[in-house]
Amino acid sequence: MANVGLQFQASAGDADPQSRPLLLLGQLHHLHRVPWSHVRGKLQPRVTEELWQAALSTLNPNPTDSCPLYLNYATVAALPSRVSRHNSPSAAHFITRLVRTCLPPGTHRCILMVCERSDAFASACALARAFPLFTHRSGATRRTEKKTVTVEFFLVGQDNGPVEVSTLQCLTNATEGVRLAARIVDTPCNEMNTDAFLEEIKKVGKDLGITPTIIRDEELKTRGFGGIYGVGKAAVHPPALAVLSHTPDGATQTIAWVGKGIVYDTGGLSMKGKTTMPGMKRDCGGAAAALGAFRAAVRQGFKDNLHAVFCLAENSVGPNATRPDDIHLLYSGKTVEINNTDAEGRLVLADGVSYACKDLGADIILDIATLTGAQGIATGKYHAAVLTNSAEWEAACVKAGKKCGDLVHPLVYCPELHFSEFTSAVADMKNSVADRDNSPSSCAGLFIASHIGFDWPGVWVHLDIAAPVHAGERATGFGVALLLALFGRASEDPLLNLVSPLGCEVDAEEGDTERDSKRRRLV
Repeated sequence: MANVGLQFQASAGDADPQSRPLLLLGQLHHLHRVPWSHVRGKLQPRVTEELWQAALSTLNPNPTDSCPLYLNYATVAALPSRVSRHNSPSAAHFITRLVRTCLPPGTHRCILMVCERSDAFASACALARAFPLFTHRSGATRRTEKKTVTVEFFLVGQDNGPVEVSTLQCLTNATEGVRLAARIVDTPCNEMNTDAFLEEIKKVGKDLGITPTIIRDEELKTRGFGGIYGVGKAAVHPPALAVLSHTPDGATQTIAWVGKGIVYDTGGLSMKGKTTMPGMKRDCGGAAAALGAFRAAVRQGFKDNLHAVFCLAENSVGPNATRPDDIHLLYSGKTVEINNTDAEGRLVLADGVSYACKDLGADIILDIATLTGAQGIATGKYHAAVLTNSAEWEAACVKAGKKCGDLVHPLVYCPELHFSEFTSAVADMKNSVADRDNSPSSCAGLFIASHIGFDWPGVWVHLDIAAPVHAGERATGFGVALLLALFGRASEDPLLNLVSPLGCEVDAEEGDTERDSKRRRLV
């Protein structure tokens, strides 16, 4: 599936499935609504109408099912007929699985995706996850033919008109963002070091006409970024803080996405074991998601100020490595006693959110990170964890996850009970909890929030994507679709408006504080 070109078209046209293999995919009751006249040109002369109807009648999804229509050249596959309240109505995860297992082989192939308009965005992003870009298999480098998959949507339901050109462009930009993020996460650190990640940021900046702000190496130390510098100072490739800024005319608010970009995490001197270290190339998943989403959001006409802040470091081992017991001064002005060098993500993000607050003047700060292994225990492999100072934004994240396929579930937000886990006798706080059985994923997020202050009047959202950033040994590009959907109302694009839960005005209530009023305006 690697190195495949993905194209979205209003009509894929007609072709003999023997020359262009075909996968028809959708929920069974949606597939029954596709008229034979629409699929005839894609199936004949190999498949008759009678065979098409017979195949539909044999499908019995539990939760999915598939049926070959003609040898291995044409297949119809059914998604779950219904999903639970904590899943996406699009059944996005099953789309990716079915494409991987049921799409016929070939150089030029076609997918006919049958769904409602409200599920088109999630479905497209799910399709993209089945086609990773990174591979170093020797056979792949010897192939000269360019493989393509053309995707056509057949929309059913109330808003079932044709797919507009603007929608196709939105799907293209979103899926390119998903695949970009997945490629960065899949690339090992001997290639995707901090230097290489900065080149990816510069490349996106050049594409958008934006020059990134970059603070590196000793300048980090000089300017007070003790978290990022302390984590990355032992590595051959120095740490960096990089920022891409989109500041359009007429912006009414400032949003910052802060991504954890640990290109490799050995654990530092609190070193990981031989079974837990493999896969730590994925510890840059938050920064990769922020980059892919920023590229797509700006291309789709983001109307507010948007800053993507990348906290880049390699948590390495060497003579200059941070030691347990060291105390670092972070950009917030607070001191941190290091009691676990493997709790490094929160240190770089603390500097990132502080910068977003102090230097960028952000009204909304969202940090996204592969922060804790405990996230996978708390919310599982498929749902990211959200921790936020706003009940409205917590609900919005859950809704956005269902609409885009990047699922989210809340963590407990209770700093008055949990933040004491970081008590230090010699500094403002430690960087790791005293009791690992006391909601460690919530505590890790609270550490980050403490560096902008629990009484900060803006909106702070923390997304822990440690488990859903990968499926097996492949990256998923998780987070790109979620950010685009969550902030879709700040876009000029109608499809992103459709999948976003934000932007609805709510009448002010008596006793509202300034922060309450701002949250009501945004949610």
